[in-house]
Amino acid sequence: MSSEVPAASAAVPLNRAMLTASIMLATLIQTLDSTIANVALPHMQGSLSASQDEITWVLTSYIVAAAIATPLTGWLSDQLSVKRLLAISIAGFTVASAFCGFSESLVQIVASRLLQGIFGAALVPLSQSILLAINPREKQGQAMAVWGMGVMVGPILGPTLGGWLTDSYDWRWVFFINVPIGALALFGVLTFLPSRSPERAIEFDGFGFATLGLAIGAFQALLDRGEQLDWFSSFEIRIEALVAAISFIFFLAHTATAGAKSFFRYALLKDRNFATGVCFIFIIGAVMYATRALLPPMLQTLTNYPVATTGLVTAPSGAGTMLAMMLAGRLLQRQIDARLLLLSGFLISAFALWQMMHYTIVLSESDIVWPGVIQGFGLGFVFVPLSALSFSTLTPALRADGTATYSLMRNIGSSIGISIVQTLMTRNTQIAHADLAANVNAFNPALQPMLAHGSNYDMAMLNQSITQQASMIAYLNDFKLMFVATLLVVPLLLLIRPARHTHDDTLAHAAMD
Repeated sequence: MSSEVPAASAAVPLNRAMLTASIMLATLIQTLDSTIANVALPHMQGSLSASQDEITWVLTSYIVAAAIATPLTGWLSDQLSVKRLLAISIAGFTVASAFCGFSESLVQIVASRLLQGIFGAALVPLSQSILLAINPREKQGQAMAVWGMGVMVGPILGPTLGGWLTDSYDWRWVFFINVPIGALALFGVLTFLPSRSPERAIEFDGFGFATLGLAIGAFQALLDRGEQLDWFSSFEIRIEALVAAISFIFFLAHTATAGAKSFFRYALLKDRNFATGVCFIFIIGAVMYATRALLPPMLQTLTNYPVATTGLVTAPSGAGTMLAMMLAGRLLQRQIDARLLLLSGFLISAFALWQMMHYTIVLSESDIVWPGVIQGFGLGFVFVPLSALSFSTLTPALRADGTATYSLMRNIGSSIGISIVQTLMTRNTQIAHADLAANVNAFNPALQPMLAHGSNYDMAMLNQSITQQASMIAYLNDFKLMFVATLLVVPLLLLIRPARHTHDDTLAHAAMD
C-alpha cells in the first residue's frame, strides 16, 4: 500500500506550511480527546444520571473504537486516497464531537464517543505519513518534531484544558471546542492537500481484520476496566481475556497461511529499524502516559493540591517536550547521529524518574515542575529521532501501514503501562499499609501513650497518616519501576542502523521542489 502524497502541479505549488498547520490541527484535536474528558467525568455523571461504573464507558468506548479502527488506515488510504480519507476522518470526528456535546443520555454520548474513536483513528497515522511524504530527507527530522508536538503535548495538556473548560463553562465544551478547530483543519486539508487517484482495488482480508480487531478491542477493554473490576476475579475480565487470546491466535494462524492476501504486512517486521522503533514507542507510551496518570491523583489525594493547581504544575512538562522536539529537529537537520539523541533522551528521562523516586508527602510546586520539565525534555529528545529512524529504511509503499502500526503500538503501550502502575499502586498501598500498621502495638514506646489514653479521633488520624505514607511508598515504587524500564530499553539502540542519506529516497521530493 502506498502512502504517497501526490505532487502539486507547476501552476499550484505545494504550500507545506499551511498543509502542515492544517494536519497538525487535526492531530491535536484527536490527541487532546484521549485525555481531555477525564476530568469532566464527575460532571457528566451527574448530568447524565449515570453510575460510577457506567460513566467510565465514555472513556472506554473511545479507546476501544480507535484501537480497532487504526489498523484499517493503510487499506482505506489505498481505496479512497489519502486526501479523501483524511477529509472524511476530520469531518466525521468533528460532527461526532458535536454529538457528544449535545448528548442528553449515557447511550447517546457513548455512541458518539464510538464514532469519535472510529473517525479519529486514522488522523494520527495519516498526519505522520503525509508529513514524511511532503518533506525531503533533510527536513524530515523537523517535520517529525512538529508532528510529535501534537502527539505528545496533546495528552499532557488535555486534563488542564478540560478542567478549565469544565470549571469555567460546562463539560459539553470539552467536546464543542473540537468543532471550530476541526472545521479549520478540514478547510486546510481540502485546500492545500493535492489530490491523487486511489490505488488499484485490493481485496479486503475481512477475516484477518475481524480477528485482529476483536483481539485488540477485547484487550483494550480488559486493560481499561481490569483495575476497576479487580482483574481476573471478574467474570467480564475473564471473558475479555479469553476472547482476546482466541482471536489473536486465529489472527496469527490466518496471517501465517494467507500469504500476500493477509491483512497484516509481514514486510514491516523485516525492516529492523521499524521493528525496533515499534518496541521503543511501546515503552515510551507506557512510561509517558503512566507518569501522566500517576501524578494528578497523587498530588490531589496526598498533597491536597486543587485541580487547577495540579494542572498548572504538570503542564510545564509539555513545554519541555516542545523545546526538546524543536532542538532535536534542528540537530537531525545537521546530520547529528539520531542514535546519540535517543541515548541522551532516555538518560534524561531516567534522571527525571530518579528524581520522582525521592518524592515525599511534602512537595513544593518546584519539586513537581522541574522533574516534569526534565522528563518532557527527555521524551522530546527521544520521540523525534525515533520517528525519523523508524521510517528511514521503510519503503514508501509500506508507510501507511507502518504509521498505523506505530500509532497502535504507542496506544497499546500506554494502556498497558497505565494498567500496570495503577494495579501495582493499589496492591503496594495495601502491602505497605500492613507493614506500617504492624508497628502500631503496645510494645512500641512512641505509641504507648496514645494507645493507653488516646481517643478514637487520635487513632483515626494515625490510621490516615499511615494510609498516606503507604500510598506514597506505592507511588515511589511505580516511579522506580518506570526508571528501571527506561534503562533496560537502552541496549536496544544497538539494533538500530543509522539513516542513509540518499538522494532518491524521499517521496515526491523532486516533483514538489
